[in-house]
Amino acid sequence: MTRNTGAAVYVAGHNGMVGSAIVRRLTSLGYVNIVTASHSELDLVDQRAVRAFFEANRIDQVYLAAAKVGGIEANNSSPADFIYDNLLIEANIIKSSHDFGVPRLLFLGSSCIYPRLADQPIREEALMTGALESTNEPYAVAKIAGIKLCESFNRQYGRDYRSVMPTNLYGPGDNYHPVNSHVIPGLLRRFHEAAANGLDEVVIWGSGTPKREFMHVDDLAAAAAHVMELERSDYCAKTQPMLSHVNVGTGVECSIAELAGLVASVTGFTGRLTFDSTKPDGTPRKLLDVSRLRSLGWQSTISLEDGLSDAYHWFLVHQGDFRGRILEGACGSPS
Repeated sequence: MTRNTGAAVYVAGHNGMVGSAIVRRLTSLGYVNIVTASHSELDLVDQRAVRAFFEANRIDQVYLAAAKVGGIEANNSSPADFIYDNLLIEANIIKSSHDFGVPRLLFLGSSCIYPRLADQPIREEALMTGALESTNEPYAVAKIAGIKLCESFNRQYGRDYRSVMPTNLYGPGDNYHPVNSHVIPGLLRRFHEAAANGLDEVVIWGSGTPKREFMHVDDLAAAAAHVMELERSDYCAKTQPMLSHVNVGTGVECSIAELAGLVASVTGFTGRLTFDSTKPDGTPRKLLDVSRLRSLGWQSTISLEDGLSDAYHWFLVHQGDFRGRILEGACGSPS
């Protein structure tokens, strides 16, 4: 579609890693009417509050990047919180968007929606064809529900609500909690502290053999804006039926052991890497098929090495700000 930089664009979860990256991207594209609301201003699990927000603001586009997220340990210890909060957030925003006539919405999901043992690389058609990874099943079920909400409003009411499924994300604004973080921020913090304290060993959860695909959040934001701006006819031609979802990733994978080596190099750690195989590995392999996204005219540009250096620089600048919390609105799958 023709870019309307004056459109009122609501970014839900703008304080989180993905939401803040989307705000940066939209600003760089010239958008001048970006609507945001912090958690203290708007509780997204409160249906009445969300409806009142949409009634008070004439919104043209919604980026639904708000979510409760965390790593394997957080998902294992708080499964009820993860499924309940995420279901409410997406249901409230998608329904209010429909009720108040928002023409276009982009829902940001997670690659953990796919079966644990899906054929690799994972195509969009793999959705709901097998059992999910047990360590993050509640979160994944909530994200699947978000996709189906968008599809259902498109089918029943002719809405143009789209979904993108990012691979594992990292970058500025990530959560560096020592327990509740995803794999890259967790490793960056651990290796940084080990190097700073002169330690000769870093212990890493799992065997190191699982393979993952990692994407810098600024790449994700660029892809999200690209998908949002596509003409409806172009998007539908690649995503039938019912304006379904699109994978967003780099198409490149590496093992956790290889990742740990890169993080050690970036942080200057020169000691021993030890893998604790008594800890869970999660899904053995997870690489997204991004051919559909490429057919829509977009592909990743930030390499893992460059992205890790950027993420570590952000960590060094902001490490004093961390309070050990799960950041509001961050989006991406647990490792």
